[in-house]
Amino acid sequence: MLNLYKITLGPILLAQARWLRRTALRLPEAAGPREGVEGDPLHSGEPLRILVVGDSSAAGVGVDAQADALAQPVAKLLAARTGRRVAWQLVAKSGMNTSEALVMLANRELPRADYLVTALGTNDVTSQRKPSQFLADYTALVDTLRKRTGAAGLVVTGLPPLHILPAAPHPLRWYLGRYAKRLDGLLIDWIERDPAARYVSLAWAAKPQDMARDKYHPGPGQYREWVEYVVGKIQSLMPS
Repeated sequence: MLNLYKITLGPILLAQARWLRRTALRLPEAAGPREGVEGDPLHSGEPLRILVVGDSSAAGVGVDAQADALAQPVAKLLAARTGRRVAWQLVAKSGMNTSEALVMLANRELPRADYLVTALGTNDVTSQRKPSQFLADYTALVDTLRKRTGAAGLVVTGLPPLHILPAAPHPLRWYLGRYAKRLDGLLIDWIERDPAARYVSLAWAAKPQDMARDKYHPGPGQYREWVEYVVGKIQSLMPS
């Protein structure tokens, strides 16, 4: 059905997509370190280790500092809840889809990790990658990360609610939303079959008034809420 809509609305969608690329406000990735250790430095136990991999939202576009984005706050909250130190590292780049993430990680040294957190998919929607390609690349990405880091647990962030995207005009906004929902459904089906994985929905983020000033990325409050969900999922994977 989506292919039929794409054919029928093709000229309009293409024109609106070109307009959006030309006029969109481009915000920088959040400044600050992309690795560190959170928690009590006097704690003698082995730290938990998390690795966050993703696109512009994982990179913190929409806030000024990594301390207000995703990776570092996840480590800080996890340390507070567990009483342990948490070592964290972020590997993220704006505009990156799952295929490009695979290429980037192939040439990068990765740390050992206990838990992986991923946030990818929006750029697979905007670049109109086939759903089967998207899922194949995502599963290959996770397999690669697990083998190279030894991570036991995985937290996958779903696709954002693009159907409410204020920066995009209608019907482009509607079409992107439908496409994102299709890819998100594939992620959910895959994650539900993996007992060592958890899925974080972003359906709650369908609040344009809370988004960043580019009307595309999360705002500060949305990052804080996202962090809460991710940490909860990591804790659900931890041995009791």
